[in-house]
Amino acid sequence: MAEIKGQVVVVTGGSRGIGAGIVRAFVAAGAMVAFNGRAKASGEAFAEELGAPDRVWFRQGSATVREDLSALIDGAVERFGKLDVLVNNVGGSSATKLVVDLTEQEWDDDLRLNLTSTFLATQLALGHMLPAKYGSIINISSVEGKQGTAAMSAYCTAKHGVNGFTKSVAAEVGRQGVTVNAICPGLILTDQVMEGGPVLAESLGMTFDEMVENVFKSQTMTGELNTVEQVAELALVLAGPAGRGITGAQLSVDGGIATY
Repeated sequence: MAEIKGQVVVVTGGSRGIGAGIVRAFVAAGAMVAFNGRAKASGEAFAEELGAPDRVWFRQGSATVREDLSALIDGAVERFGKLDVLVNNVGGSSATKLVVDLTEQEWDDDLRLNLTSTFLATQLALGHMLPAKYGSIINISSVEGKQGTAAMSAYCTAKHGVNGFTKSVAAEVGRQGVTVNAICPGLILTDQVMEGGPVLAESLGMTFDEMVENVFKSQTMTGELNTVEQVAELALVLAGPAGRGITGAQLSVDGGIATY
């Protein structure tokens, strides 16, 4: 995608899972990419694996801490000269429990990881995009931002919030040259899902394989799960010329689970 070449992209939580797939896709398309992650060794190893040291920068840090995000975003601008795209990717469920068993701290943790992180990074990125009158913000939400799943009330609430935040910010900045959209993946078998999936399955009274087949695949129109690469390709579209005409949208990559 020639239009992506030369763009400067920041991806939160870009060292694993969907985030790593998005980083890989933008680097392959010729962008300059800065990403963060909590684990220094794995983040640096991934950056080296990409084989583009002049266009890739990893900074250790948390997407839930304003100072870490500021260092990432401002550092990307200092290093590469501008900011074209922000991908708010970091997220996940830290507590797969029925609501009667959920602690207040677990509730707060899920909202901060998924929703507050998106607010913080967006606010910081707009400090660079609005003066330039150009930018694309892509929030990685979830199909759970369009529906509800037992034992995931905090996560579902946070992702519904991401979708609402996407619509509101899009309305604020659309006439200033910045688009804001959300991608809503269904279940993708990333390493993070493989780590936490069995706990969710147990809370639903089934094995992980049974949950994949009977809960997730059975809900799709295709009978299949989606992939990291499919999410990354959509992110490229939203960051390119076609994406200039799309804003305030919540685009599903879920095999047809949520048809709106």
